Amino acid sequence: MGNTKSGALSKEVLEDLKMHTHYTEEELFKWYENFKKQCPNGKITQMEFEKIYANFFPNSDPKTYARHVFRSFDTNDDGTLDFQEYIIALHLTSSGKTSLKLEWAFSLFDVDRNGEVSKNEVLEIVTAIFKMIPPQEQKNLPEDENTPQKRADKLWAYFKSDDNDKIAEGEFIQGILKNDDIMRLIQYDPKKQA
Repeated sequence: MGNTKSGALSKEVLEDLKMHTHYTEEELFKWYENFKKQCPNGKITQMEFEKIYANFFPNSDPKTYARHVFRSFDTNDDGTLDFQEYIIALHLTSSGKTSLKLEWAFSLFDVDRNGEVSKNEVLEIVTAIFKMIPPQEQKNLPEDENTPQKRADKLWAYFKSDDNDKIAEGEFIQGILKNDDIMRLIQYDPKKQA
């Protein structure tokens, strides 16, 4: 994916990232310099990724969620993220287009990678999200979504699916696009919470 042997950002990776993200060449070079300082071998392990995530959520436990995020971005299943995977992850989770974010969200919720999301997978991810919400904020959540099970039930009800049904990617994305409330249920944004 990247030219990790020479320690330089390859032109091919640079052009690909410029085309698929909103980052400028200058920003990508700065990101790459920092990436190489933190990860001299050109790879981030899951444990390192979890530590980075912990910095963003100091008052909660993002480890489980970070593990799922890592899985969803480790596109070549090698147990690490290279610079390209890392930048795509940053882009999609921070500033990507809604449709791309939802494609990523589907891959996050599709824990077993079978191309469908089950209610159990929804509960697993929602539980991981809950661990990131500080206990004080959890107390302020609406009654019908103040536990992982309630939030998963509410989310699943939007899709009008039975407990044993599965949701395909298109249905998942369209369902969320049609209802802003679902978007709020599938994520935790500390800036937007009460």
